[in-house]
Amino acid sequence: MVKAAQGLKQLVNDFDDVGEKVAEITELEHEGDSITHQIIALLNRTFVTPFDREDIALLAHSMDDVTDLIHAAADTMLLYKVEPPGNRVKELADALVQITTEVERAMPLLRKHHIDIKQTLNSCVEINRLENVADEVYRAALAELFDDTKDIAKVIKWREIYEHMENATDRCEDVANVIEGVALKHA
Repeated sequence: MVKAAQGLKQLVNDFDDVGEKVAEITELEHEGDSITHQIIALLNRTFVTPFDREDIALLAHSMDDVTDLIHAAADTMLLYKVEPPGNRVKELADALVQITTEVERAMPLLRKHHIDIKQTLNSCVEINRLENVADEVYRAALAELFDDTKDIAKVIKWREIYEHMENATDRCEDVANVIEGVALKHA
């Protein structure tokens, strides 16, 4: 998930070799799918789990959704042959790197026998804060797109890309909600 976000950030900041960069993100998306399938397979074979099965499955699927949406944003840029991204796309990509990195920091906190509730909740608050930042950038990006662009095809293309990126941050917030729930159940 973090590597895919970093790949998207690299793509939007250096819009050369788009096909190669999207192929790298596609490979990361496939790796994410494989990891998710492995988690679910292990979950189905394991009698005792460290916390609720439903929470483990939801975490795995939500994180996979983040990677899928990052891939969708990158792939849409390639498919639609868009012009080099502007500052708002770069801001959203940066927000994605920050929020996925915070999710990455939070996940190991669930491994501890006694969950550090304060540290875990602080991480969840930070993920929510970063998601709110991404929402603001998304709204500003849409406003600018509709104000500055008369080309309806361009509006449709970029709106879809913005939505994929913003939805990825929403899925990170979903992950934070599950982490928070697990922490509160086991505190």
